[in-house]
Amino acid sequence: MWERSQDRDLGIAPTGADCVLGIAAARLDRSRARSRSALVLCLLVALLQGCAVAPRPLATKQPAAPVQCSADRPLAPLAANATAAGSADSDITLLNTGRQAFLWRIALIEAATCSIDAQYYIWNSDDSGRYMAARLLAAANRGVHVRLLLDDINVAGRDGVLAAFDRHPGIEVQIYNPTAERQGLARGVSFLREFTRLNRRMHNKSFTVDGIVTILGGRNIGDEYFDADPEMNFRDRDVAVIGPVAGQVTAMFDDFWNSPLARPVGELAAAPAVPEPEQVARLVEASTSRMTYLHGPLPLGQAEGVEWVRVALDDAVHAPARLVYDPPPALDALGATDRMQPSSQALRDTARDAQTEILIESAYLVLDDDTLAQIAGFHARGVRVRALTNSLAANDVTANHAAYARSRVAMLDAGINLYEFRPDAVSCRRLVENPAPCALPQTFGLHAKTFVLDRRVVYVGSLNMNLRSRYLNAESGLIIESPQLAGRIALDIEENMRAGNSWRPVLDGQGGIRWDEDHDLAVPRVTYDREPRTDWSRRAQSTVIATLPLEKYL
Repeated sequence: MWERSQDRDLGIAPTGADCVLGIAAARLDRSRARSRSALVLCLLVALLQGCAVAPRPLATKQPAAPVQCSADRPLAPLAANATAAGSADSDITLLNTGRQAFLWRIALIEAATCSIDAQYYIWNSDDSGRYMAARLLAAANRGVHVRLLLDDINVAGRDGVLAAFDRHPGIEVQIYNPTAERQGLARGVSFLREFTRLNRRMHNKSFTVDGIVTILGGRNIGDEYFDADPEMNFRDRDVAVIGPVAGQVTAMFDDFWNSPLARPVGELAAAPAVPEPEQVARLVEASTSRMTYLHGPLPLGQAEGVEWVRVALDDAVHAPARLVYDPPPALDALGATDRMQPSSQALRDTARDAQTEILIESAYLVLDDDTLAQIAGFHARGVRVRALTNSLAANDVTANHAAYARSRVAMLDAGINLYEFRPDAVSCRRLVENPAPCALPQTFGLHAKTFVLDRRVVYVGSLNMNLRSRYLNAESGLIIESPQLAGRIALDIEENMRAGNSWRPVLDGQGGIRWDEDHDLAVPRVTYDREPRTDWSRRAQSTVIATLPLEKYL
């Protein structure tokens, strides 16, 4: 259920220490204590599901008036170029590395003159998150209207800081589906008491500037998503888009912004203390220094931002694309979780047309019986299905791996060729331009959510191929019809399926599984009879969690 996060302040002011996220172990494991917390949570959820109470009444909201931007925005000529060849198509740039994704966002903030809409599941207060928050504040100071919508999963203990951010006349902050109790054990109890409502999370990640350019995909905001974390970094993917899709994403943002589930942070927090300017200056200076060290010169000022985007568009692909997303649920439908969400249904319908090949890249991989039957049908008519997901050693959440491991034999029986990403994947040296995160004992994990059909259609978004994403979360992504882009992404996925980047689990003929290390060879020489590169305690934790029927909640 939970992605790794750093539940600290947004970076506008220091809090002195990390705050504990009470409603779940969002930074579940990379330590035994965190994994034990995950197990306790799973047990509590299992016990209390039957006791869930109706959600507390939420006040209705008047829809906010859309932000009106003038036609002479500096980014507007780039949008005119994008639509010149066909009004239904967009210019799409693949953001394949953390550095590239970070620089795109910074350049867009600098280029903005009217509006910035940011919608995220996680926004960490590490160097990346702090620096980006400071740039948003600078944009608001020069008159840009900033709207920040954050899922409550990562907000614990930061209400006051976010409320201080919200006090700026050019910044609005809303929290999606918040708990009634805001900190500590009471927050955890609040989650369990209102499980039906609070189990519905906003997993979307979008960043839209001036209504012209949008970034959509799998990345949250934090060091591990931008090749800057000292312990664990993610292989992730998103796209920058100029064209009609930007308007679709703005409309999606407004749907969530105007939902009764999105509450102004001022409703949740006491009057915030105003941070000392000297403290803010020191934090921003430290973050700027580290970001410059990791990523090189950063775009600064409107002219540099616009020029950076213009040059980066040389790599764009002009193609038709459409946004698919799950709208926020109506308050009287929060408990309706037995039907597949719209974005998952759209992806499933698109997959039905596959003729030769389906490639799946998903950090978390948990399939239900209907999906397994559909894949078995693909296999029977000759469609090759291959899936790349995290190994236990690379997975940041043991509980999610446990749900995957529970159905791994069934997936292999259905005809899926599985590949499990290694924490020491040699591809790290190509994908991460800062070499430090690729040295042991650092971990390289998979966070991308991508699907390629017949190398002609590709989905890039926030949707994991697991039951939580498909039935409970709000997700979003783009379905893009482009053999050029689909082919390029397919090659990237295949690279990480090769020996040295992944292990291949296969049936051992005795009802169990073995893991082949050098699986590119006709006869693998190195095999494992247990999860590679893991100790007995983590394997035991995964085994215990896998006995619990919680796949839909992980």
